[in-house]
Amino acid sequence: MKKINLFAFIPLAIFIAIGAMFLWGMYGKRVSKDESPLIGKPLTAISGGTLDGGTINLDNTSGQPLILNFFASWCAPCRDEHKQILQMAGATKVKIIGIAYRDDPKETRNYIDELGNPYSDIIVDRQGGIGASLGLSGVPETYIVGADGIIKYKHKGPITPKDAPELLKKAQ
Repeated sequence: MKKINLFAFIPLAIFIAIGAMFLWGMYGKRVSKDESPLIGKPLTAISGGTLDGGTINLDNTSGQPLILNFFASWCAPCRDEHKQILQMAGATKVKIIGIAYRDDPKETRNYIDELGNPYSDIIVDRQGGIGASLGLSGVPETYIVGADGIIKYKHKGPITPKDAPELLKKAQ
């Protein structure tokens, strides 16, 4: 009788394990684009310099809802959504704060001068620390923060004409 060498099956076992991980990555549980582990949690203390040379501290919303919009002058989808942000700013009293993510302040200033300024304040996030603290996955990305300081919603990607009314409704 021929003896079976169990070590010969190790490559097959490794191949099956790698295949299983691949299939889990392809078809496993997915997180919706709008989900975030921060939804329902208080906004972390955000402070930084503004484009105008001042400083801002968002650790307290002062009982006022906020829309935080991460953008960059080098971001083509940000340019696409900018018109919607301008319209939203004209249609609401909710404070819209822009966060210039990993952008040169001179380029941000040119961007705003060219397209218009819908923001009540623009925070310069040159190193990306603010974005990292909120789990930013890329620009554009928009967060709705309630008057109680709790993050209510995260919108990933550019705001479209269809998205704008829904975001404003969530911010009220």
